[in-house]
Amino acid sequence: MKKNEELIINNKEIHPGENQMVRMFVGKLPSGNKIFINASVFRSEQSGPTVLLLAGMHGDEFDGIEILRLFLRDFAPGGLLKGTLIVIPVLNIYGFLNFSREVPDGKDVNRSFPGLATGSLASRVANSLTKKILPFIDLILDMHTGGAMSYNFPQIRYTKGDERALELSKVFNAPFTISKSTIPKSLRKIAVKREIPILVYEGGEALRRDEFAINMGTRGIYRVLNYLEMVPSEDDVEYPFIHLGGSSWRRATQAGFFVPIKKSGDAVKKGEVIGTVQDLYDLRVYEIKSVRDGFVIGNSFAPVVHQGDALYHIGYF
Repeated sequence: MKKNEELIINNKEIHPGENQMVRMFVGKLPSGNKIFINASVFRSEQSGPTVLLLAGMHGDEFDGIEILRLFLRDFAPGGLLKGTLIVIPVLNIYGFLNFSREVPDGKDVNRSFPGLATGSLASRVANSLTKKILPFIDLILDMHTGGAMSYNFPQIRYTKGDERALELSKVFNAPFTISKSTIPKSLRKIAVKREIPILVYEGGEALRRDEFAINMGTRGIYRVLNYLEMVPSEDDVEYPFIHLGGSSWRRATQAGFFVPIKKSGDAVKKGEVIGTVQDLYDLRVYEIKSVRDGFVIGNSFAPVVHQGDALYHIGYF
């Protein structure tokens, strides 16, 4: 872990014991309005790890943003026992303004790392985080939700083989913990390359508010910070540690009306009927079966589906 050494972000120095808002310019809208990434920086007098709390990689994932908004509202800077906290509630300001996953040119920030200062909008946002923040970071907690009409049961995803991330995943204590391989040009890929443990929290649905997902994410952050001896916190609830080695989607084989039987969080058995698809006029019922034993870690809320649409995300051992 890095010590409380010199910390200069975007030409602004933050000394031990100081708290500052750092605004990183990333561009302008056609209206001329300037766009900034706002980072709240809290430093203790005592040396310790530097932790990045991040959300809003995708601008429509409001539950993750809300987790950090509530954290900032309730966090008492004087309660930081050691180390440094950097909190960025909204990374993709462009997407947030448009209630969109992507930036206006359609690119995904989380497929644009490490980014370029002269690249696309997504690349410029990724570059700001990579160049100005990541050099100081010892741990990343990255908050996400499911997609539009696609719900994720609260879960932690970490990079397969990263023992420190696995250790901290157990501390976070989400209902499910899933090991994943890295995706090219993602933040997780860059973090692994730089040997920074990263936990990706998934919970809730894009463009929706889910109190369970928000509460589980907030709880997990405080549990990890308490484990690192940075923030005092008490939590008496302990979920069983369910570690899943992989996941796959069950998709609609036919177009029609989707009738769910199982929901996120449910255990499923191989061959079990977990939902059906029914045609508008045809009386036949098309069954959706689980092909493995495991748990439903995500599900679609779409009432009408096309062939190939993702319906159930099944995590397995």
